[in-house]
Amino acid sequence: MQKSNANSRPRLPSLDLLNGFEAAARLLSFTKAGEELYLSQSAVSRQIQELEDQLGVRLFERRHRALALTEAGQTLYAAAAQALATMRAVTDRLRAGRGRQTLAVTTTQSFASLWLIPRLAGFTRKHPELDVRISAETRVLDLERDGLDLAIRHGPATMIGPHAFRLFGERVFPVCSPKLMNDPEKPLREPTDLRHHVLLQYDDPDGRHPWMHWKTWLEVERLTDLRPAGSLVFSGYDQIIPAAIAGHGVALGRSPLVRKLLASGQLVAPFKRTADPARGYFAIVSKHSAGRPEVADFVAWLKEEAKLEAR
Repeated sequence: MQKSNANSRPRLPSLDLLNGFEAAARLLSFTKAGEELYLSQSAVSRQIQELEDQLGVRLFERRHRALALTEAGQTLYAAAAQALATMRAVTDRLRAGRGRQTLAVTTTQSFASLWLIPRLAGFTRKHPELDVRISAETRVLDLERDGLDLAIRHGPATMIGPHAFRLFGERVFPVCSPKLMNDPEKPLREPTDLRHHVLLQYDDPDGRHPWMHWKTWLEVERLTDLRPAGSLVFSGYDQIIPAAIAGHGVALGRSPLVRKLLASGQLVAPFKRTADPARGYFAIVSKHSAGRPEVADFVAWLKEEAKLEAR
């Protein structure tokens, strides 16, 4: 019988290469992947090139100002995302077994940065023994498969599922810095005054999020012919709001994400009218985490914070 030679087995890519690839494939951006991994854009690009060289296939189509996965890239991404999620879940459980518990929460990047993280200290102060892991994703993760305890998702109730509970609804309305609204040369008193201002736009070429578009808001206001002074386009909503605070233009504010910024005066809402896109924020607890007391504590905290939004 011929002995198998371990050296003849194909060498697996390193975990660092797969981690960089997974981030770039999920975000479709080397720059954003680098920010997430604390690497430069060129370092991520080199990782992808090395991985492509090892596998002998192209993983990305490099287009003008955009990336797209090839068929091989899509295949590898599905496997890499699941493998890395499994590894994270297992390592979290091992750490928890050493005396610390982990609570894994997934939500969108905009909700995490603008609503959840600014409030999270109120929960962690009461639970210093608990490690909270926030997975901010544009894609919808599978709670059971990816080892997550709870998801906070945005959408209509009919799309969320039967086991979710509603936190709060959402309204959409223009917001800007006080400096911009008080400019005597370009006042913002009526929606028609937007023609003198730069509009901060969300980049959504496939039209998957129409409630976040200025086009939709202007249609509700019957201002379809309005032409702004200019536009700035951003790939993430969490980038739009800081730009509005800095005075770069007028954004579409989403309650409750901008509620604290309005209360603090960093942003103002120049018009009284608002649009309600009939969407809301919902929380879902995974089946394997439903009986854990720390998850129940987090759910209770979420509900209390949600009540504050209704006041």
